[in-house]
Amino acid sequence: MTTSSTDRIEKSVLLRVPPARVWRALTDADEFGAWFGVALTTPFRVGEPTLGRITHPGYEHLTMEVQVVAVEPERRFALEWHPYAVNPDTDYAAEPTTLVEFLLEPVPEGTRLTVIESGFDRLPAARRAEAFRMNEGGWEAQLANVQAHVGG
Repeated sequence: MTTSSTDRIEKSVLLRVPPARVWRALTDADEFGAWFGVALTTPFRVGEPTLGRITHPGYEHLTMEVQVVAVEPERRFALEWHPYAVNPDTDYAAEPTTLVEFLLEPVPEGTRLTVIESGFDRLPAARRAEAFRMNEGGWEAQLANVQAHVGG
């Protein structure tokens, strides 16, 4: 399932594993890094930044920074970040962030994982469309990565 507008990306995948397994893949920094393509240096903690070097080919020169804003075990994991912040000469700190929510729903077959990223309309107009386009495709790929990682 895919829905989007100019402000929001939403994608879902059915994972044939229990919610506890999906939860661990999302909230354990080492596991998150393994499927997401980032070497995180600290665990996820609400209200604190988590940083890491991106390991995806072509982006290894970049550091990703996220801040966890919500942890509702086996239900919702949410973080904020600067989407598609890939220009090393740009300071994104003054820009608004987007909200990324991972929602888990137990279903008879396992777990439905939905990722929603919202807040693109607040980004500077000069990079809004590209950030949206790149993340829309990126979340499609990342859900496939999660699926491969958890074996579901």
